[in-house]
Amino acid sequence: MHGFSPERLTIDPGILSGKPVIRNSRIAAELIIDLFSRGMSEAEILENYPGLDREDILACLAYASQLAHEWKAFSLHGELMGREASN
Repeated sequence: MHGFSPERLTIDPGILSGKPVIRNSRIAAELIIDLFSRGMSEAEILENYPGLDREDILACLAYASQLAHEWKAFSLHGELMGREASN
């Protein structure tokens, strides 16, 4: 599974201002990613959010991975991640 998974994550402008949420919930993908970044385990997340399953968590991680692959940072001096831009 890579990137946005419409079977698991949905976007609705009326729910959390259009942030991706886990289907049939108001649990934002960014919350699950944040919990992992703070050291919470998959088991702890599933225990604290009993409506979720492992595939929901994997969909959130795949979404984060997609964003990381798409994001490019440019400085005001034309550098890309510490290297000169090639344009």
